[in-house]
Amino acid sequence: MASERKKILLRLDPAVHDALTRWASDELRSTNAQIEFLLRRSLGDAGRLPRDAGQMRKPGRPRKDDEPDESETP
Repeated sequence: MASERKKILLRLDPAVHDALTRWASDELRSTNAQIEFLLRRSLGDAGRLPRDAGQMRKPGRPRKDDEPDESETP
């Protein structure tokens, strides 16, 4: 069973938020996913990322399960 994701309130300087939003857009992530990506990278660099931390979803839109791969079409 997957654990529930934690919610936090984060107050940012508007210029920092705008910069994060632009960066996230460049990498096809939401602003929230970009913040989590950066936090995980920082935790990993510091040797503090918990071993049991779940994996992040890859950037970009999730694939629709109901659409077949191009390789599966006749």
